[in-house]
Amino acid sequence: MPDGRVQAAIDHWGPRFVQAGVDYNDFLATTARIETWDQWLDEWCKTATVHAALAREAEAEGRGRSAGEAWVRAAVCFHFAKFVWVLDAERSRAAADEAVAALRRAHELLDPTAERIEVPLDGSRLVANLRRPRDVERPPLVILIAGLDSTKEEFFRPEEVFLNRGMATASLDGPGQGEGGYELTIRPDYEVGVAALLDALAGRDDLDLEHVGAFGVSLGGYYAPRAGAFEPRVKAVVGLSGPFSFGDCWEGVPPLTRETFVAKSGARDEDEGRRRAADLDLAGVITRLTQPALFVTGRLDRLIPWEQTERQAREAPNGHFVMHDDGNHGCANVPYKTRPLIADWMREQLG
Repeated sequence: MPDGRVQAAIDHWGPRFVQAGVDYNDFLATTARIETWDQWLDEWCKTATVHAALAREAEAEGRGRSAGEAWVRAAVCFHFAKFVWVLDAERSRAAADEAVAALRRAHELLDPTAERIEVPLDGSRLVANLRRPRDVERPPLVILIAGLDSTKEEFFRPEEVFLNRGMATASLDGPGQGEGGYELTIRPDYEVGVAALLDALAGRDDLDLEHVGAFGVSLGGYYAPRAGAFEPRVKAVVGLSGPFSFGDCWEGVPPLTRETFVAKSGARDEDEGRRRAADLDLAGVITRLTQPALFVTGRLDRLIPWEQTERQAREAPNGHFVMHDDGNHGCANVPYKTRPLIADWMREQLG
């Protein structure tokens, strides 16, 4: 029998992995090989290397689309190998680097106009993947903001929902996230990352930077409203399953989440992690969010109680709340409801 952490991962993450691009059969086969949490990274890396090998074979045969699709599968498997896995920083970083490289190759084959944007911040850097829709001269831009240990490598599929509706996307590894977390830690004033990205994009004539939206999921559902409250260049905000106060959620989140927050926030121990989590609070902030704001969650969310997201909508001056009674955290089990809703709403706000 799998240990408690592995079983919790299996119970909670299946829909999330699949909607991000992991084949369901891979999820079943890979998790069946895992008995203890320390095995998680290696087994998912083994699955990722299968798809990387298929990608290389397809490239050698001149089958670019098949190769690109295989690289996407490899990228998400490498990403989820190190997802909230903080047992060995060096091995986790190696898997993260593999995910980054795999997705970059996928972009070269499937979306060659995609760009890697490196943004200086506090002596280090943030990184974003910028993609633009076809046949749109100056599309509005949506900044995609991940959660606690999500990264831009998890967003290839969500990006396409916006791209297909004529919006450009910039998936951001902000402070404490992905490549932005190699040297920088989580910070409550996430707007500094969004501002740095918009500064880096300023002056481009292939983006309509007068019409910028921010979409965040999970802890990104705190970051996006926070960014909108302090960054006037953001004209519309969507938060999916985000906390009003992460500190209030602390005792209810799984141990893996708490351990990851401790590591990504630079805290010395769980007590300091709890104190730092309490800094991620929208009290006194959400009332500054005067832009149109949509807040979506699922009643079955076992990570961030739905009442947290509802409070965001209730206290935001122009907040609107949608709850799916059958939705889990991030509504990953009902993406066919949530993704079109969010993308259509964002398109309507950005014009």
